[in-house]
Amino acid sequence: MDWKKLGKALLFPHIAIMIILVPISAVLLVGSMVFVGTESVIAYISYVLAAYTLTVWCFKIPYLIKFFKTFKDENRYARRWQDDTRLRVNVSLFGSLSWNALYGIFQIWLGFYHHTFWFYSLGAYYICLAIMRFFLARHTTRYAPGERMQTELKKYRACGIVFLVMNLALALIIFFMVYWNRTFEHHMITAIAMAAYTFTALTAAIVNVIKYRKYNSPVYSASKAISLAAALVSMLTLESTMLTTFGDGTMTAIEQKLMLGATGGAISVLIVATAIYIIVVGTKKLKELKTEVNNG
Repeated sequence: MDWKKLGKALLFPHIAIMIILVPISAVLLVGSMVFVGTESVIAYISYVLAAYTLTVWCFKIPYLIKFFKTFKDENRYARRWQDDTRLRVNVSLFGSLSWNALYGIFQIWLGFYHHTFWFYSLGAYYICLAIMRFFLARHTTRYAPGERMQTELKKYRACGIVFLVMNLALALIIFFMVYWNRTFEHHMITAIAMAAYTFTALTAAIVNVIKYRKYNSPVYSASKAISLAAALVSMLTLESTMLTTFGDGTMTAIEQKLMLGATGGAISVLIVATAIYIIVVGTKKLKELKTEVNNG
């Protein structure tokens, strides 16, 4: 037996086999945790298969990086996506706009159905996000960044004002979480998936806020500030979910309320600070632009 050939076949299987392994290992892993039990034979098999799938994909990472780099350089659509910042911003704005609008409407419907201001406040928050993104998307589809700087600055400042209004909805959300102990409880797998999504969204939002400053476009900066605000609220909801789902009784109800209140207060202060910064900077640049026009 050619052990070298066998080892190579096990560590570097065909890409079709690797793709098939992903859903199989995922279904077995989730199924064993939810339905069978973590100490059954099927669970141990799922652990081994999941570890093997992760290992072979890790070995494939250099090839995947090379493949995607070649694809990006040779495919015209990939090159356009990479080079066209305006296209990326528009896709991001319209995608987020659709999601925020649908999610906000759903929360408001839940408010009607359950007769509670908790869902109304969530719905109002996400509807505000959708409205801001709608006005920004209208501008980015019509004009290039910097083409109508005065209009951009006005929309930028308006977003700061809306942020202040949104903070009222956020204050209601924090109030319901802390005072009425209104929290979420999900299955462990769902909570872990929410955590992965939330941390990814928060990381991407922070990176984009810094990255898009170089384009000197107030509208682009405002769109990324909105994404950061949405990610921060998701982080607050995640904390509530984690405390409820993984709570083992070591924290008292008072301690949980204090923790949620502290986090919610910090997020609220950060959003208010962002709003004030946007309003001040927008107003200052509008005055400078007006002065330049008058002197010119």
